[in-house]
Amino acid sequence: MAEGNKLWGGRFTGSLDPVMEKLNASIHYDKRLWKADIKGSLAYVQVLEKTGLVTKDEMDAISTGLQKVYSEWETGDFEIKPTDEDIHTANERRLKEFIGPVGGKLHTGRSRNDQVATDMRLWLLDSGKQLKDHIVDILKVIVQRAEKEIDILMPGYTHLQRAQPIRWSHWLLSYASMLQRDVQRLDQLLERVSTLVLGSGALAGNPFPIDRGFLKEELQMTAISTNSLDAVSDRDFVVEFLFWASLLGVHLSRWAEDLILYSSKEFAFVSLSDAYSTGSSLMPQKKNSDSLELMRGKAGRLYGNCTTMMIALKGIPSTYNKDMQEDKEAMFDSFDTLNDILQVASGVVSTLKINEQSMVAALSPDMLATDIAYYLVKKGLPFRDAHGVAGQCVAKGEERGVPVSKLSHADLQGINSLLGEDIVELWDYSNSVDQYNAPGGTGRKSVVDQIQSLKNWINNIQKTV
Repeated sequence: MAEGNKLWGGRFTGSLDPVMEKLNASIHYDKRLWKADIKGSLAYVQVLEKTGLVTKDEMDAISTGLQKVYSEWETGDFEIKPTDEDIHTANERRLKEFIGPVGGKLHTGRSRNDQVATDMRLWLLDSGKQLKDHIVDILKVIVQRAEKEIDILMPGYTHLQRAQPIRWSHWLLSYASMLQRDVQRLDQLLERVSTLVLGSGALAGNPFPIDRGFLKEELQMTAISTNSLDAVSDRDFVVEFLFWASLLGVHLSRWAEDLILYSSKEFAFVSLSDAYSTGSSLMPQKKNSDSLELMRGKAGRLYGNCTTMMIALKGIPSTYNKDMQEDKEAMFDSFDTLNDILQVASGVVSTLKINEQSMVAALSPDMLATDIAYYLVKKGLPFRDAHGVAGQCVAKGEERGVPVSKLSHADLQGINSLLGEDIVELWDYSNSVDQYNAPGGTGRKSVVDQIQSLKNWINNIQKTV
């Protein structure tokens, strides 16, 4: 195949090795940028006309042709040819087939280097908003469940050991806090993505007096790149997205791990819907939490994409290099992965059934040991000393073979004289939980405040969309 058919092929007289042709081509995955590519071209032809590089009739012809290309992609009728190296080649080839040689004027002053960077930014802006919507959907379910199930108690854990009684709703809201931060980071990231790089050329800039301010407004960007060398080689926004995806993957993986444990028979706190479970090929009694296990496993895929891109970039000299072709597959794959698991996560949490009896049964008086310390603090004992006395009470219960709540008054007095008969008031899990009403705590008032705060935050987010 003559290389003169390529956008870059004028100086080449030989043919490209077929294996090299395959390695070099990106159309099989960057075709996903078709909409962004056409959007950027429609804006660019307008600045060409404003600058006098194309006539009004030529601009109209190019715009009409691009709309026809758009329609073919939209209906699935666009035919990719073997000569289509990438999405830019494909769209320009089809444009020329519609309107003739005048289509070649569209590339005036523009390089695939600033074109692809523009396409990726436009694609990521739209796709990031889609992921944000999925996260907000999960948060809506969490806030509804937290409000409805606010009075259900369960053990809280540290080191996977039963620690203190908490509200189930408080546990739900802990992951809502993580997801809120993920939304905030995504908003910050998309603000940086929204930078116009079109007009940077291959590396030196654009030799014509094009109106980059017009391009910024037309493409709904919020800033203009300040250095053409950096603009065509900047993939910070891709790395940021991949890191963001990885951190979101961490949060979803931790959430999944909790629910995997809680849905086991050893815990039996929750039961997954059949829609998000699978069975065993050998053991008929099994109900496996595969949705959660896949969610946990996919986190590793997200980390891998981020690491791949960081390594690809670390040795690249300035401006555009072909190594950067690795950026799109990593970006697309992380988006697809999150797009799937976020929707599954929303389905899991909305259909999850809880077993309040199992949660309450898992509470035990030794989890109130800290309350003994607080009881003594209120009687004037320094906390460090009170902590030691509470530990002695737990040890005495183990020695007697009874829960700490069943120790006799004589046993308690033998440990410390401040342990009066009124200590029996401590052996109430609801009272224990409700003392934690400082902001952020698991007390009812605090959790109600957290729910209202999350509601307000979701409403504000939706108003800005």
